[in-house]
Amino acid sequence: MVKMNTMAVVNSVICLVLACMVVMAPCAEAITCGQVVSSLAPCLGYLTKGGNVPPACCGSVRGLNDAAKTTPDRQTACGCLKGAYASNSGINLLYASSLPGKCGVNVGYKISPSTDCSKVH
Repeated sequence: MVKMNTMAVVNSVICLVLACMVVMAPCAEAITCGQVVSSLAPCLGYLTKGGNVPPACCGSVRGLNDAAKTTPDRQTACGCLKGAYASNSGINLLYASSLPGKCGVNVGYKISPSTDCSKVH
């Protein structure tokens, strides 16, 4: 009888661990607008005034691009970039659209207010 109870507890724990993994996995890796905006903070000087792109900015751009592995993540990042541009009139669109290329990154879509983020893959 003790053996059956022990097996039941072990099975319950295994099921609980697996359930937690399934529930937490998609949430742990999703990109948020907070991440996008904070990643681009080192780029603000370049985005508003131009000049040389700071190395910390390019590191952040590369990190953000690496983090956006799935289509939903890339669509979220796209929408966040559009929102950041719309809410900050000081950002120069030419500087914003050239930033990925200056950092050696291909984001796969044009950084522009007219980009349809639902079509980003």
